[in-house]
Amino acid sequence: MTEANQICCPQFNPELWDKKVFNWENKRFVKSKVFTLFYMPVNFGSVMTKLVKKVEEAGASMPDGMVLGDHRSKWALDIYVGVDKEVPGVENVVLNGKFVTKVYEGPYSDTGKWMSDYDVYIKEQGLSVKKMYMWYVYCPKCAKKYGKNYTVVVGQV
Repeated sequence: MTEANQICCPQFNPELWDKKVFNWENKRFVKSKVFTLFYMPVNFGSVMTKLVKKVEEAGASMPDGMVLGDHRSKWALDIYVGVDKEVPGVENVVLNGKFVTKVYEGPYSDTGKWMSDYDVYIKEQGLSVKKMYMWYVYCPKCAKKYGKNYTVVVGQV
């Protein structure tokens, strides 16, 4: 397989996630921490490689290719990788509740604009966000391959 044909991220259909409401009950994730420098991930790739290896060793799968990010500070990002069963040797968590998603496309430098837009959208729905996550759908190589760079804002309301 040539480098141009290698794709690690599943193809994303934004229509399935844009302006949608999901009621998650015991939605499984494995969680890890990424060091960031002014919000820019430093060791994301190595953390993901370790998590994916653990998921594969457990015979689990990542059904949506979902990797949620919770930027706790300029220096730390918690990541949540969606899985279909418990994975030994890593932190397992479940998310429960009502989640509202909105899809954006473009460079990460637009994140501030997306957050402002999402905030307006949520208020128009008469809701308020308890917890916010970012789903950066594609790695840089897959974004280039697919020609799109999607980000989904996922808010627990």
